[in-house]
Amino acid sequence: MLRVVGLLGLLLPGLAALEPLSVGLAIGVASALTGYLSHPRFYCSYVECCPSAGRRLNATALKLQLDTKLFGQHLAKEVVLKAVMGFSNNPSPKKPLMLSLHGWAGTGKNFLSQILAEHIHPAGLRSKFVHLFLATLHFPHHDQVKTYKEQLQNWIRGNVSACPHSVFIFDEMDKMHPGLIDAIKPFLDYYEQVDGVSYRKAIFIFLSNAGGDLINKAALDFWASGKRREEIQLKDLEPMLSVGVFNNKNSGLWHSSLIDRNLIDYFVPFLPLEHKHVKMCVRAEMIARGYTVDENIVQAVADEMTFFPKEQKIYSDKGCKTVQAKLDIHEDIVMRDTKAKG
Repeated sequence: MLRVVGLLGLLLPGLAALEPLSVGLAIGVASALTGYLSHPRFYCSYVECCPSAGRRLNATALKLQLDTKLFGQHLAKEVVLKAVMGFSNNPSPKKPLMLSLHGWAGTGKNFLSQILAEHIHPAGLRSKFVHLFLATLHFPHHDQVKTYKEQLQNWIRGNVSACPHSVFIFDEMDKMHPGLIDAIKPFLDYYEQVDGVSYRKAIFIFLSNAGGDLINKAALDFWASGKRREEIQLKDLEPMLSVGVFNNKNSGLWHSSLIDRNLIDYFVPFLPLEHKHVKMCVRAEMIARGYTVDENIVQAVADEMTFFPKEQKIYSDKGCKTVQAKLDIHEDIVMRDTKAKG
């Protein structure tokens, strides 16, 4: 737009010698071009813009990606999909959406939050409207909690002011200093505005290993009673999970007012992964690397994982977290097979 204005300035002396009609026409063309270049649709094709108020998420695309990339988590997929789509389709939510994801490492909490971020802001974690906080990186010192609280409030206030649809992801919640996360309570509550800023269209996501033991025990009890994991429902785990993390000093939500005030919309459990789910992860990783899927390699990688309980060996104790590293060991064989079949 500035280039057009500058060009018009250079042409003005010459335009003065033209007929008034010609001058008017030239100015009109320049104005129209300036208006086109400054139009949000054109501008936002080159620069990331905050989504417009009327934009809706594509439920079909989000569900498809969750179904094809997140394995063994029927509960998490169902709860998050319904929660996010309901929130997105609500033109006037009463508060921000607050999700707390719980489960052992490698079960898909980070993966789901990344997928969700990408559907809200196409640039995902690279978006200037998606903000990831790591407890051990951003809040490492216990004696600076007061400073962290002020910084966190200022950061959230500034970013929501710039984009109401901001997404905030707090990883390693189980390593968060007790009381620190309560600093964001005013932004999560049922207020129309806080200091002139509305937070009702923002999304906050907590990721935590806390409560993983409770989830694993419940899953094992279902297995022992002869029930399928797909029969586990949110009501079987959520009440126990919310109480468990509230009373856990290492949860980041220990005696938190966010739980007291019922500001967390869903406690989302991530179940421990079985052999078949680990194999799905291996296949997905091979495809992502451009390799031909070799079931012998898939089985070999799965066999190198460790499972619990010690006797039954039902669930992977690291989920799919070490699949990439395990597959690296078989890299030469996989590449050779892929070239041979190619």
